[in-house]
Amino acid sequence: MDPYVLTLAFVGAAILGAALLPMVLAGRPLSFPVVYVALGMAVFALPLRLPSIDPLAEGDVVERMTELAVIVSLMGAGLKLDRRVGWRSWLTTRRLLVVAMPLTIAGIAVLGWAAAGLVPASALLLGAALAPTDPVLAGDVQVGPPGGEAEDDVRFSLTSEAGLNDGLAFPFVNAAIAMAVAGSAGVGSWLGGWVLDDVVVKLVVGLAVGVAGGRAIGAVIFRLPTTRAIAESTEGFVALAATLLVYGAAELLHGYGFVSVFVAACVIRDHERGHDYHEVLHASAESIERLVSAGLLVLLGGAVVDGALSPLGVGGALVGLAVVLVIRPLAGWASLLRSPLRRGERWAVAFFGIRGVGSVYYLAHALNETDFTDAEQLWAVTAFVILVSVAVHGVSAAPVMRRVDAHRQHAERGSGTDAPSAAAGQQSRR
Repeated sequence: MDPYVLTLAFVGAAILGAALLPMVLAGRPLSFPVVYVALGMAVFALPLRLPSIDPLAEGDVVERMTELAVIVSLMGAGLKLDRRVGWRSWLTTRRLLVVAMPLTIAGIAVLGWAAAGLVPASALLLGAALAPTDPVLAGDVQVGPPGGEAEDDVRFSLTSEAGLNDGLAFPFVNAAIAMAVAGSAGVGSWLGGWVLDDVVVKLVVGLAVGVAGGRAIGAVIFRLPTTRAIAESTEGFVALAATLLVYGAAELLHGYGFVSVFVAACVIRDHERGHDYHEVLHASAESIERLVSAGLLVLLGGAVVDGALSPLGVGGALVGLAVVLVIRPLAGWASLLRSPLRRGERWAVAFFGIRGVGSVYYLAHALNETDFTDAEQLWAVTAFVILVSVAVHGVSAAPVMRRVDAHRQHAERGSGTDAPSAAAGQQSRR
């Protein structure tokens, strides 16, 4: 068989599956990521003489592919949030970012050092890469399209957290890079510059570019008489144009592009919130995200077949299981104590800290920047965590979310209100 023709047929089948599977699997204890990882493993296990998947050898390609998947997903996440940005309405999001994320990074880093034998720089990198909730693979527990009904507090919290913490992980990744470069020079040789540049300057620039870019693009789409016709069309590729433009501008201006893209999407969403074009933009971003993520999931399955988990070891496996089943749930629960969420909702938000494509990007980026002595083990643990997350969260998402919805509806009927869930949800839409 001609490998080229075979590849075309396989790509066509994968694209068709990416369009159909989410609808077929909706509400079932099986997810799109589970199917595509299994598909990748099955295909690469066949005697088809496919090229070996080695993320270390192809670090630049891995970084760029995952970068595209993440930024398009961040645009889609911001565009589908109906809740306006506010101090009270985003309370759970702030708690997850300020409390849960640092706790998760610290927990993973300590466990990676103690159980997996990683050096401090590698342990910090592992914590930073695995801490963010993934915006790409978390569709089953996120809010629905803009203007839809499914924006309860649980789904909103997971969506907004995923939109922001992928950018906020960057300072910690850069700290790991600085630590690896400094070696024995000590923390004092890089700490001051890191705080000023990686924490303050890049975050401020990223936020500013996101706000300015979102306002400018929103004005072009919805306000200017000469271009308002875009909003009356079905040209959804404007979402991709906005993603690339804002991301590129932020990176050129020395800011965090991930932060800029999500903030810009939220600002665009704030323009004429009831307009149908928001649905077109979101649908376009979601389609691109699904296509790219389908390819990445297949390649992840292929990497597993080609030995990506070989350097894992018992310590690495324990770390991987702890990330999904212990560290993130406990950190998430701690961050939501005394929040407006009910007990079951808190556990759902804490548990569904899905790990995925964003972790692959951060790891590839860091390893492309400098050498880490535990690179193979870092890849093995990261791949294992994603596999565990895809399996555990993919199987449990539908039944758990149905149970959370049933409890919320029962509580609302008992209290005589038809509001989304808690007081924060009521305040957010005003």
